[in-house]
Amino acid sequence: MGSFVVQFPSKLRNFTVWASPNNGVPFDSPQSRGPVILELPLDKIRRPLLRTRSNDPEKVKELMESIREIGLQVPIDVLEVDGAYYGFSGCHRYEAHQRLGLPTIRCKVRRGTKETLRHHLR
Repeated sequence: MGSFVVQFPSKLRNFTVWASPNNGVPFDSPQSRGPVILELPLDKIRRPLLRTRSNDPEKVKELMESIREIGLQVPIDVLEVDGAYYGFSGCHRYEAHQRLGLPTIRCKVRRGTKETLRHHLR
C-alpha cells in the first residue's frame, strides 16, 4: 500500500491516493485479485479504440467543469497487461482530463492476460 500526494497548479488542491487490493495482497503480487484504484499518468494509458467513435463535445465540456469544481468522481476502467495499461471506457472523462491539462487520472485497474486484451480488441 502506498500513498501519493498530487498537486494541481490551477487550484493547488492536495489529495492522497492509495492502492490496496481487497485481499491485502500487494498489487504487484501474482496472488493479487480484484481491481485497485490508482492515479495513472494520461500518457501511460493506451487507448486502442480511440478512433472508433467521437466524443460528445458538450459532455466533455460538462465533465471539465465538474472535474474543475469537485474532481473526478468515478474512476475510468483500465486493463493492465504485462505492465502496460489499456483504457477501453471513460473516453469523455479521459478527454476532459487532457483538455484541462491534468497529468494524471484516477483509474480502476484490473489485471488481465493477453487473451483478455485480445477479447477487448474484437
